[in-house]
Amino acid sequence: MDPLEGITETGRRREFEILTAVQGAGPAPKAFWIEEDGGCFGRPAVIMAFAPGVTNPSVAAQKVSGLGTILGERLRLSLRGQFLDNLVGLHALDWRKADLPSFSAPDGDPKQAARWSLNYWRQLWWLDQLEPVPIMTYAELWMDDNLPDCDDLVLTHGDYRTGNYLFDEATGKINAMLDWELARIGDYHEDIAWVIQRLFATFEDGVFRASDLYGHEEFILAYEAASGRKVNRKTLHFYEVMCAWKMYIICAASGMSAARAQHNHQDVLLTFTGAVGPLATFDLCRLLKQGARA
Repeated sequence: MDPLEGITETGRRREFEILTAVQGAGPAPKAFWIEEDGGCFGRPAVIMAFAPGVTNPSVAAQKVSGLGTILGERLRLSLRGQFLDNLVGLHALDWRKADLPSFSAPDGDPKQAARWSLNYWRQLWWLDQLEPVPIMTYAELWMDDNLPDCDDLVLTHGDYRTGNYLFDEATGKINAMLDWELARIGDYHEDIAWVIQRLFATFEDGVFRASDLYGHEEFILAYEAASGRKVNRKTLHFYEVMCAWKMYIICAASGMSAARAQHNHQDVLLTFTGAVGPLATFDLCRLLKQGARA
């Protein structure tokens, strides 16, 4: 059910449509009913099936779900293949045959997928920013000048990572992928860049693991092998910059704005996650200085 204001503003109709479309393509909660005008619950809502499982191991330190989650070797080995296969399956789904009347395809020109995504988050930044942040402006201008082409549109999840799936702790089986409200038709590089963000990674004994499941390069190569798609490193770099940029917007602009206005039942959590802002801007500086990997 919608709060008065969320960490991101999304539509329940789109969420209902995407959950219906992906049934059978991978584990996702079944959506039974949508109530758009708030007549029954006071706010727009979707009724979904219950999905069992947890997002964190019971022995894990209490953290915001997905931020530095350490799964442990047993669960890591059980979950990683499923995690990859579910993303590949989503990107293989033929969105042209799906019933998605609330979704538009960015097929006007090759750069439209990147432009639409940039403009969506740009508008949220302009609306919700609490203070000027020079690196955010620099990154925005850099992205305007470096929009990549996309000739292979897929259905993207938009928030694909550890913390957004429910798994059975005993068997290591993923029962449901969660948080589909940011799904869109776009470039698969955007989902890959979200997976390998450092903010969702763990560093254990000097070893980087994206979503605590794969090494950076290991995940890219595994995705290429499983999907048959080629990951363009220059395009991926663009979306890595965008993902760090939009992470700042989510946590330190939109989330903080909702918390400050007391429009969300998780005001304390949103204020806490505002501390992600400096980490996101540090990552922006690193990525813009580093440039695309070979």
